[in-house]
Amino acid sequence: AAASRVFAFRDARWAPDPVLEPNAAVRTPQPVPLVIDNGSFQTRAGWASADPAVPAEPLLRFRSLAARSRGARGGAGAETQVGNDLGSPEPLRWLLRSPFDRNVPVQMELQELLFDHVFQRLGVASQGCVDHPIVLTEAVCNPLYSRQMMSELLFECYQVPKVSYGVDSLYSFYHNRRQNWPCSGLVVSSGYQCTHILPVLEGRLDAKNCKRINLGGCQAAVYLQRLLQLKYPGHFAAITLSRMEEILHEHSYIAEDYIEELQKWRSPEYYENNMHKMQLPFSNKLLGSTLTSEEKQEKRQQQLRRLQELNARRREEKLQLDQERLDRLLYVQELLEDGQMDQFHKALVELNMDSAEELQSYINKLSLSVEQTKQKILQAEVNVEVDVVDSKPETPDLETLGSEQSLEDVESINEFEPLFAEEQPEVEKPVAAVQPVFNLAEYHQLFLGTERIRAPEIVFQPSLIGEDQAGIAETMQYVLERYSKEQQAVLVQNVFLTGGNTMYPGLKARVEKELLEMRPFQSSFQVHLATSPVLDAWYGARDWAVEYMAREEGWITRKDYEEKGGEYLKEHCASNVYVPIRLPKQAPRTSEALAPSRALASSTGNPCEQA
Repeated sequence: AAASRVFAFRDARWAPDPVLEPNAAVRTPQPVPLVIDNGSFQTRAGWASADPAVPAEPLLRFRSLAARSRGARGGAGAETQVGNDLGSPEPLRWLLRSPFDRNVPVQMELQELLFDHVFQRLGVASQGCVDHPIVLTEAVCNPLYSRQMMSELLFECYQVPKVSYGVDSLYSFYHNRRQNWPCSGLVVSSGYQCTHILPVLEGRLDAKNCKRINLGGCQAAVYLQRLLQLKYPGHFAAITLSRMEEILHEHSYIAEDYIEELQKWRSPEYYENNMHKMQLPFSNKLLGSTLTSEEKQEKRQQQLRRLQELNARRREEKLQLDQERLDRLLYVQELLEDGQMDQFHKALVELNMDSAEELQSYINKLSLSVEQTKQKILQAEVNVEVDVVDSKPETPDLETLGSEQSLEDVESINEFEPLFAEEQPEVEKPVAAVQPVFNLAEYHQLFLGTERIRAPEIVFQPSLIGEDQAGIAETMQYVLERYSKEQQAVLVQNVFLTGGNTMYPGLKARVEKELLEMRPFQSSFQVHLATSPVLDAWYGARDWAVEYMAREEGWITRKDYEEKGGEYLKEHCASNVYVPIRLPKQAPRTSEALAPSRALASSTGNPCEQA
């Protein structure tokens, strides 16, 4: 059972998105809408068509990230990669850029890169214009300036015919409640950066009572990373954000009662039965600890051969230097024999010698040293030839080696004495000296205990990471208290959970427990989880686009953009509420207000004229 709870990190690499050939059905009889779920974590894009030949699934799914390499000096050769083309985010973590600040797109240059990637991979020609209508998701209560920049990008850069904006969580609600639409409910949407509590009354968002919690999957991953890095400082670099996201997605859960669950983890039996071990990658070869006796012997022989080659090179270099110095001294001696006394005495001064006897003594010593070095080199070559011919084992005799070789060789060999000491039979070692086997795999394991519930808990208790915010339960209660009892009863009958951060096991039971505590005694409520919390936003946007394709409701045309500005929004069942910019108009100045100023001007007059 313990071995079955050891999980290896998949560290899956992202496969680059292929360039898809557009289906003929998306062009005829008229261009069909292109649905883009522009999320801060992931971008999803596909076609909205009732034709069975057109896939009803998002054709592209990639992380909303871009990285631009520096290239050569001066900016030449810089390359930009988007989404799945990055392969893996960790090697490029410091280069990654996102167009989002929280869940609001603000960097339109990066947003343009994401759009270019979508159009290019879907086979949409974006050189002249994109002639497909665009259905795009946006943040709840999206700032007008952000929508203005997005509309300007779509209409001015891509020349789209029309565009529609909607909220991703409301699209998901629309997709799951389409049979009973319009309906009321309380939407709890938790994504990568934010969590929203959205009351919906009769199919329309009540924007005045929406609330946001600035916590999501990103903060949970960072919190889990810090917890494990403090727990395992030796594996600091191996505990990456990508691996933390994998732990959150596959090994974490929401505790129905957090304090009670922590008490359970105090039990050793519960800990052993529920603890997950995450295996980090490692190498089995550690300092030669797994080498056999034959491999150790071969390694020692290789080291000895390298030592012999090193000593041979040293002898040759020493022989060359001694020979050059000897030739110099012999040349000076020839000057003495030829009677060139001036040059001879000058050469002696350069050599720092006083007499011809001292010169002769140095010549004799160098001649002897040169002859000895030549003999050693010849002897070493003969020994190598004999070893090759006789095919004897290459294990050297240390006594013979020490007697035949110089003192430098013996000192160099002494450096390898610990290696030769290992040749002693293991029988001679005492039993107490046997070292226990070191489990290298267990050293590279992360033990996940309470971390499995601590990281997801931050959306219910933001104080765990020092955030001065209310959690989901308190925010739901605050929103419900802003309505009458009758409206509260209607809203709690349809509490809808959506978003990628709501996929933790146990989340639905936790929300039901919180509602049971805050609602009156014996009152009823219902909590529903989206069929696909991640993809239902795209499915809902596709359903809306297919249904409203031929209508004017919800679509912003280029004429609307030019007349009413980029921040303009046409409302529909899954959109934000449009709040136009209202600039205060200056009141016209009346004749009574102008009279005092005119009288003051006439009384003052021109200073030059008065003078």
